[in-house]
Amino acid sequence: MAFEPENVLKGRMGECLVEELLKQCGNKIYRFGYEAVLQNLTQLEDIFDRESEVGQRISSIPDFIVVNKKKILLVEVKFRTELPFYENDIKKLKLIEEFWRAKIILITPAMPYFRVSDPPYFDKKGKLNFIPLDLDKDLGVTNDILKKFNVLVEKYFRLTKN
Repeated sequence: MAFEPENVLKGRMGECLVEELLKQCGNKIYRFGYEAVLQNLTQLEDIFDRESEVGQRISSIPDFIVVNKKKILLVEVKFRTELPFYENDIKKLKLIEEFWRAKIILITPAMPYFRVSDPPYFDKKGKLNFIPLDLDKDLGVTNDILKKFNVLVEKYFRLTKN
């Protein structure tokens, strides 16, 4: 599956945005994801079987380890211009839920810009369970800090009409 370069760029920007947001809320953040920790595996793409159980575990490693006064958390960040998620996204979310039990932080160009989900990510009807990030009890995100980051989402992630 080919990725649009703009969406890849926005995904990386989203990770940086969430990293800074969580830092400003008093959390310690450590990069953890597949791209950050296991860059050398990209050299083994010919023999690295992403569909094996080990391959699925490795390629679904969440983006961050977040440490605060309450606990240590795993966090995956996703940027999406539209909801619902694509089939491949749903597959990856199910792997993250099964293997890692990480929080998912979703950034969208629609309010609320930052949403979060804890496992289980899906309700009984298969709908994703997201709440606004400032309602999450673990990450300590305050409205004042969130407002500053909402401005950045409006500036850099807004939808443009062709």
